Amino acid sequence: MPRHTRARIDLDALRSNFRKARQLAPESASMAVVKADGYGHGLEPVARVLAGETDCLAVATVGEAQRLRDAGITTAIVLLEGVHEAADWPVVSALELQPVLHSYHQLAGAEALNGEVPVWIKCNTGMNRLGVAPQEVAAFRQRLETQPGLRVVGLLSHYACADDLPDPMTRRQQACFQRIRDDHPELQVSLANSAAHFHDPAPDCDWTRPGIMLYGGTPLIGTTGPALGLQPVMILESRIIAVRELAAGESVGYGATWVAEADCRMGIVEIGYGDGYPRHAPSGTPVAVAGHRCRLIGRVSMDMIAVDLSQCPEAETGTPVELWGHHVGVDEVAGMAGTISYELLTGVSPRVPRTYLGGG
Repeated sequence: MPRHTRARIDLDALRSNFRKARQLAPESASMAVVKADGYGHGLEPVARVLAGETDCLAVATVGEAQRLRDAGITTAIVLLEGVHEAADWPVVSALELQPVLHSYHQLAGAEALNGEVPVWIKCNTGMNRLGVAPQEVAAFRQRLETQPGLRVVGLLSHYACADDLPDPMTRRQQACFQRIRDDHPELQVSLANSAAHFHDPAPDCDWTRPGIMLYGGTPLIGTTGPALGLQPVMILESRIIAVRELAAGESVGYGATWVAEADCRMGIVEIGYGDGYPRHAPSGTPVAVAGHRCRLIGRVSMDMIAVDLSQCPEAETGTPVELWGHHVGVDEVAGMAGTISYELLTGVSPRVPRTYLGGG
């Protein structure tokens, strides 16, 4: 018999979240980010829904872009990390991608292009990962424009601390990027990530790049997706496979880290860190058993977790359990586990089947 652990993906909620992003930045075009397998939701199904809504899709790798084109998606695609090898250029051209360039070494192989490829320049405004230094953008642009086969269409940068408001780093980056764009007024610009959609005033960019907000996770510290008007897209579910009566003083799980203070009823759920449930989720992390909020007890195992059934005494073998979704927010679980919803959503393992609802 198959396991009952699965991730239900609500494509109507995905569409609703995208439209929320549109409403928050009505003067900007949208570049919907679908990298990392659609943030763990399934690249092709997610992209098919968003392709009917967005102006452009954004991925991290050539392989992700290839999957989209193989799926028949013709929407414009920005390649956020650009090319890594000279052999990437013919593929970029054939797939009609728009690579983001941050270094001269990425030009190796571009001389062989037969057609014109639109490119973006990545500007380092303070994130200090990738990007051309502000004082070098003009020279880099000039070099690109002398390269046959390339056409510079825009400037792009990325916030370091937009999730934490108010933040002086964000203001410094905005000021830095404004100085760059003032020197290149004819180019399109993109700076705003998911978090920036919730800044006041609204993002002043030609293009925004909504990511985590599309999937219902919060892009801001100290709040949750639903509190921002976002709908959960992934509902991670499983079921109880065993029920035990514990006496006061009995422990549960590896390391015997949780000990019953009184007699209680416990359920074993068929999900664990092998499925992507966070191993470091502590006792007390919320789970929903038949719609009742209960708590995780003991350590997370590879294939199982234990839950206290005190809040759902009617639970039996086969009772459904929601790990995150409508009753338990993914941001809540992430906070308990000391991480962020991005990691949980992208970390759901391939052995967890995705089923899709809505989207039509």
